[in-house]
Amino acid sequence: MSGYVGEFISILFLAFALGMDAFSVGLGLGMQQLRLKRIALIGIVVGIFHILMPFVGIILGQFISEGIGQITILLGGLLLVGIGSQMLFSAFNHELKKVIEPVGTGLLILSFSISIDSFSVGLGLGMSGVKTALVLLMFGAASMLLSWTGMLLGKKVRGLLGAYSEILGGSILIAFGIKIIFG
Repeated sequence: MSGYVGEFISILFLAFALGMDAFSVGLGLGMQQLRLKRIALIGIVVGIFHILMPFVGIILGQFISEGIGQITILLGGLLLVGIGSQMLFSAFNHELKKVIEPVGTGLLILSFSISIDSFSVGLGLGMSGVKTALVLLMFGAASMLLSWTGMLLGKKVRGLLGAYSEILGGSILIAFGIKIIFG
């Protein structure tokens, strides 16, 4: 029983780590003074993409793991460490990024770009044989809630937490990857 609790807690931390990108983007979007209806829609679409992208990654990861064997656990852990490291480095990148309007195709592109790292994480998790339904529900819910929180907070705060949330998210991914590798 404690094994299931440990796995649940690990997946919960991972879901929130991946959702930190959505939180960061949400902070920036919230500063554009969006209406509450638009905030709700953006959060739902981001959540859906955080379900779809890791699902494709998990399926592909499971397919790969059947052919490769035990080395996939190591590769999955290394992949998570790499993604977490990239998040940490991008938090210190001070270049200005082009703002995409969160409407129509722009919303889809924005959601895709926020959730692309969850594809890679899904790939790594698919290789390690994690419970797919639990992961997808937690990834979607966490990213949706964190994007809503970020946008609502962004309406109040003007840019204080953006980089720090990416640093926290990257650190959690690195820790989870190390746990998988040495686990």
